[in-house]
Amino acid sequence: MKKLKLIEQIHQAGVVAVLRGDSPDEVVEIAKRAIEGGIKVIEVTMTVPFATEAITTLSKMYSSKDPHADNYAIIGAGTVLDAETARITILAGAEFVVSPGFDRDTIMLCNRYRIPVMPGAVTVHDIVASLELGVDVVKLFPGNLYSPSVIPSLKGPLPQANIMPTGGVNLDNLHEWIKAGAFAVGIGSDLTKDALKSGDFNLITEKARAYIHAFKEAQTSRK
Repeated sequence: MKKLKLIEQIHQAGVVAVLRGDSPDEVVEIAKRAIEGGIKVIEVTMTVPFATEAITTLSKMYSSKDPHADNYAIIGAGTVLDAETARITILAGAEFVVSPGFDRDTIMLCNRYRIPVMPGAVTVHDIVASLELGVDVVKLFPGNLYSPSVIPSLKGPLPQANIMPTGGVNLDNLHEWIKAGAFAVGIGSDLTKDALKSGDFNLITEKARAYIHAFKEAQTSRK
């Protein structure tokens, strides 16, 4: 039940912040600003030096399971390339695992511990292979290789597939992705690039608010 509830909470949240940075402290600060702006699903990528330190810190900081609580957020790990790394991130406190590609052993490891895993997919073969291993959400990556129309095209033969585009999603096209049937969307550098360039992390909070506003509007118009 915990796994299914978590997947539903990610779906309801709608926007996943994919965070990279030069240090755990920087990523923690970025995450805090994004959460303050309303993005409640945080993916700390394993390209961050000592990334598990950031995952542990954030997992302790946002420990509430109540979506209405101030200290509520879902903390996960991204850019997980193998089962060994997945296990390390789970022990560090990651509640979900995301990979840029399909790796059977990573999926099996996450299934063993009932942790949601979102492998990257580029082809129909990738999606079908993921579904066969019990994957609940497939990450369409890189999303900028496609237009939003790819989702209804894929869900024609595979209506059971939950697809989360990541890479190339921005404020201009988020509405199109949600309208097309995206399970959620992953937001990367567009959320943080202005703040990192200027040193003004308040810009992250402002951009996060804009993304949540755009998501809610898109969600409303889809009903």
